[in-house]
Amino acid sequence: MGAGAGSSLARDFMDLTFAMESGRSLAVFSRFEGPVSVALTGTVPPTAAADLTALVARLRDEAGIDIAITDAARATITVEFTARSTLRQLAPQAACFVVPNVGSLAEYRRKRGTPAVDWAEVTQRKTAAIFVPFDTSPQEIRDCLHEELAQALGPLNDLYRLSDSVFNDDNFHSVLTGFDMTILRTIYSPALVSGMTRAEVAAQLPALLGSASLGSVAEGPSPWVKAIEAALGRQGSDSARKAAADQALALAKAAGWQDGRLAFSYFAVARLCAGSDPDRAQDAFARAAALYARQPSGALKVAHIDMQLAAMALSKGLPDTAIGLADRAIPVVASAENPALLASLMLIKAEALDRLGDTAGAAALRMDSQPLARYGFGADHGGQDRMRGISSMGESGSQG
Repeated sequence: MGAGAGSSLARDFMDLTFAMESGRSLAVFSRFEGPVSVALTGTVPPTAAADLTALVARLRDEAGIDIAITDAARATITVEFTARSTLRQLAPQAACFVVPNVGSLAEYRRKRGTPAVDWAEVTQRKTAAIFVPFDTSPQEIRDCLHEELAQALGPLNDLYRLSDSVFNDDNFHSVLTGFDMTILRTIYSPALVSGMTRAEVAAQLPALLGSASLGSVAEGPSPWVKAIEAALGRQGSDSARKAAADQALALAKAAGWQDGRLAFSYFAVARLCAGSDPDRAQDAFARAAALYARQPSGALKVAHIDMQLAAMALSKGLPDTAIGLADRAIPVVASAENPALLASLMLIKAEALDRLGDTAGAAALRMDSQPLARYGFGADHGGQDRMRGISSMGESGSQG
């Protein structure tokens, strides 16, 4: 690792471990000391156990964490499955979330609002609970397990500048990346211990990461972050969300950024105006893709955009263009463990093949996409809804 890379990684490590998403600084470094055990409780979905087993194996092998699956009575981290509606009452903006110092939803309800469940008050992690909806797709459940278990173990912050990480609210990555495993492996290095100050941790990083250039801890949510969150959140009118996306893009340009933050600003604008202004959306998607293509880990993000552009091409009656975009994205997505996106690309290509008269090829592709759609979108009707939406593209000018 070169000095530049080490410097960036050290800065990322400090910003991830000494600040929260709210921008609140953390006074000390915290982690679990000793073996960690995880249990599934509540209405456990049928795919959850296998996905957790695979994740725990990766955490052991790639991050070197002493972690195992156990029963609820002995677990240091409990994953409780409950209804999505219940969780939204507690955290309206979160699909799933993690809380320190509790072992169940009932205990969290009792302690909610007290210092006991405030991450900023934690010096050493001893117990935590992750709350995940059972009434969602298997892929969303798996994604929740990856992100929330990683946060229970380590970083409590998300940084939009990270190009190859689940610790980034852009949601391009579904499962823990090599970068994420490096961060977790460093957190559980024998050179670090719970209770260390920022200065004490910083003193260890040159030996661990190869650089002493750390920069400063990330400060509170910037106007750009607030604008992006407003653009992509569940609240507000369509016009307000579009205005927020435009504001984020203007702020990114004014700051002179040429990284993922500018690209994601274009992506947000494109997503929000795709139905009302497809020409502007296509231009914004193209600009985002050009920026992402320059990043070392940008291929997956370009593939996400290719799916959007392929859907737009299909709606414009350009099946050959749609097939070209899908064919470019499919190999990238297949290696990224994102069945929902892969199924979408396959269904778009199948519809394009149908329109070119290759009904046999389209039927075979739809058949191959079915298990991916079931995992990515939920029960059979989820994939069928997606298929119907894609089939309707071009029939009424909508994008499904």
